[in-house]
Amino acid sequence: MTDIRRWAAAAAALPLTVTGLTAASATAHATPEKCPRLTVSDGWYGDNRARLQQLIDRHGHCGENRTSGKKPVAVFDWDNTVIKNDVGDATMFWLLRNSRIRPPQGGDWQTTSRYLTDAAATSLAAACPTAVRTLPTATDTDCADEILSVYGDGETTSGDAAFTGFDHRRMEPQYAWLAQLLHGWTTRQVESFAAAARAENLAAPIGAEQRVGSGTATGWVRYYDQQRDLVRTLQKAGFDVWITSASPEPVVDVWAGGVGIKPSHAIGIRNVTEGGRLTGRLQGCGTVRDGDDSMITYIDGKRCWINQEIFGVRGAAADQVQPAQRRQVFAAGDSDTDISFLRDATALRLVLNRNKDEVMCRAYDNADGRWIVNPMFIQPKPRKAAPYPCATTGYTAADGTRGPVRRADGSVVPDQLDRVHAP
Repeated sequence: MTDIRRWAAAAAALPLTVTGLTAASATAHATPEKCPRLTVSDGWYGDNRARLQQLIDRHGHCGENRTSGKKPVAVFDWDNTVIKNDVGDATMFWLLRNSRIRPPQGGDWQTTSRYLTDAAATSLAAACPTAVRTLPTATDTDCADEILSVYGDGETTSGDAAFTGFDHRRMEPQYAWLAQLLHGWTTRQVESFAAAARAENLAAPIGAEQRVGSGTATGWVRYYDQQRDLVRTLQKAGFDVWITSASPEPVVDVWAGGVGIKPSHAIGIRNVTEGGRLTGRLQGCGTVRDGDDSMITYIDGKRCWINQEIFGVRGAAADQVQPAQRRQVFAAGDSDTDISFLRDATALRLVLNRNKDEVMCRAYDNADGRWIVNPMFIQPKPRKAAPYPCATTGYTAADGTRGPVRRADGSVVPDQLDRVHAP
């Protein structure tokens, strides 16, 4: 943390002034005798911590913007936002190492995802046995490697595309596939798998790797002390704090307790259940019915699920941006997958810099003065050498084509230099 302290201290001296929430106005509005205070200072860039404290002071139970009887809402993405690394990946690696994935119905891998290509289904069928209760991926490296390639790379081990035909603003079939491969297990069993993976990954040293199939994969996860402090301070100040994640919901539930968030306030990918067991079909949101499998908690899908589950908006309206009084005050994320719910936040939006094009284009453009950027708290990325391609290919459309990132008024965001990063 010595290097992080050094650049954080240096950055704090920069004359950053952004419309609305500034360090100077934070001091003016703070009421330390009443408002809970953030206690972790290491790792915050520039005046980010001061602006977060001002958010708490203004919108918490002691704040000037508090509406009587209505809690302000804060929503965090999970993977690489509240924790370092990915709990979905950690769970998948554990499933493969412990032979806990069941074969598909009738040996037909396309029953696991409606977006799985013929090439992927054929490769999986050739690599994995069918007449078994669970796939022997702990010892059968061919089967483990094929599943891992489809899940992690979106292609077969031969290089063929694994998924096709999906809306790129509402669905990421690789993420959804993990939830779908949990078919046949109960929610409690999946939680036990996630708990075992959690224990292993928290106990492993930073940088550890694990053997999965014939190769190695990341073998450690850490909670960010800064985000744990932020979540708890928001809760103490009377905020209604939620998690939204594109990992399976039973997995997120297990991990979210580590920052004091109950399962009732965690939204992940939800399976349709039958007879108490998970199926390979997914619950829908808004106008997407259960079993359609065309929307998960991903980009615009995160907006839908937040509107539906937190604010009670149903039907077609759940897909739309809501009036300010039905939106989160604060949001935090790290990736393009978070962009819609980040943009919906009415007061402040925190982005951890992982060099993702669209989210960094919008955060650095900071068109309305409500964005703040922070390097990752563990292993922050160095400065991205090339500018973010905001004016050309920073935006991914529903059909997967790339185009310019546009502001709300339709104007194009110019390319942005990477300005907030590790030293």
